[in-house]
Amino acid sequence: MFNWLRDHRRAEMLERPFPLEWEAILHSNVAHYSMLDEAESDELRRMVQVFLEEKHWEGCGGLELTDEIRITIAAQACLLLLALPHDEFYRNVDSIIVYPSTVVPPERKPGFFEHLNGVVEAPVPILGQAFVQGPVVLVWDAVLHGARHPEQGHNVVYHEFAHKLDMLDGTANGTPPLVNREQLSEWVKVCSREFLRVRSLSEKGHKTFIDAYGAQSEAEFFAVVTEEFFDRPLALQKHAPDLYNVLCNYYRQDPAVRTNRTHSLKK
Repeated sequence: MFNWLRDHRRAEMLERPFPLEWEAILHSNVAHYSMLDEAESDELRRMVQVFLEEKHWEGCGGLELTDEIRITIAAQACLLLLALPHDEFYRNVDSIIVYPSTVVPPERKPGFFEHLNGVVEAPVPILGQAFVQGPVVLVWDAVLHGARHPEQGHNVVYHEFAHKLDMLDGTANGTPPLVNREQLSEWVKVCSREFLRVRSLSEKGHKTFIDAYGAQSEAEFFAVVTEEFFDRPLALQKHAPDLYNVLCNYYRQDPAVRTNRTHSLKK
């Protein structure tokens, strides 16, 4: 019953044309949009329309939400889902909270064991944050910079929404829901090996292609390599081909093909 009502509302919504002003925002702000083929860009626009309507948006820290902000975020979040089943559009995301610039979260009260040990972690500035049963928090200036400059390999929207994909099964462990045992077995084999390699090199002070932040945990590793997969696919394919293939199989996309196609068209 609820799915019928949802689908009916979406059908009515998608009868409305995608505004030209929104299309201009995608071309101006989201570098990956211009790399999609016609079918992909059509589908992404439809997804953006649904995502905008079905999520709660909130501007904080004096930020006034605009269409530019919402569309830039929605397009990047939806790109991750482009070839995945996406009827529920991140069922674990109700709200997206956006700050204008780097934000320090409020200090939380220490728990029992922290009182006991005398250790309390001070809040640190963040560019984004995802909660298992809660909102996604993003910083607009970081969102815009990452969307326009994929060559730098840092994208806070991809990072935080990768966490939400990881959290779909209720926990953040670096393994999103997979389709079968074979895919899970390959995922565990490849991702565990690459995670441990990055962690070992990071602990020895060696620089790695994959950002050392990914060595903090399996969950952060998945979020970081998702950024690399979409932003710098050719380099990831070169440095970690097995990892690139695992991500291709999961996301059902091949950003390296898109990048090569885009480069050839510019020649």
